[in-house]
Amino acid sequence: MSDAKFEDGREAPLNLGAEDAEDLAVLSALAQDAVFGTPDMKWEKGARRFSILLNRFRWEDGGADRHGPERVRSVLTLETVQSVASQGVDRSDPDLVLSLLSLTFEPDEEAPGGAVLLTLAGDGAIRIRVEAPQARLRDVTRPYGAVSGHRPTHD
Repeated sequence: MSDAKFEDGREAPLNLGAEDAEDLAVLSALAQDAVFGTPDMKWEKGARRFSILLNRFRWEDGGADRHGPERVRSVLTLETVQSVASQGVDRSDPDLVLSLLSLTFEPDEEAPGGAVLLTLAGDGAIRIRVEAPQARLRDVTRPYGAVSGHRPTHD
């Protein structure tokens, strides 16, 4: 009998929260290269919540050499939302596919408020004004093989 190793552990779905810029940077790294369509975004104005259903690349996956690159459906949720604005995003096109490059927090002069900026490939962006940075990234399906069969790359 031998000691258990970290590699023997069961992979579990992500369910992570963020309450400041540093936490949001962790979510950004995990959500980088996630893809989604315009119908996958939802702003619940009355609930002050903005959510996106993402096809997230599993950057944290240590077993990709055994089973190939994987993606997983995840929900990114932001709370205490005051307003949402976008640039370079044609929300009337239901077939438009967007690719998330990063999530950053830009604080206002009066903390803890500010804006969460979702930078998209192709010069698009979504700015979400919040009273405070409160976000959650939660996997909602089992991982599946990445259709491309490759890890995303950046020039």
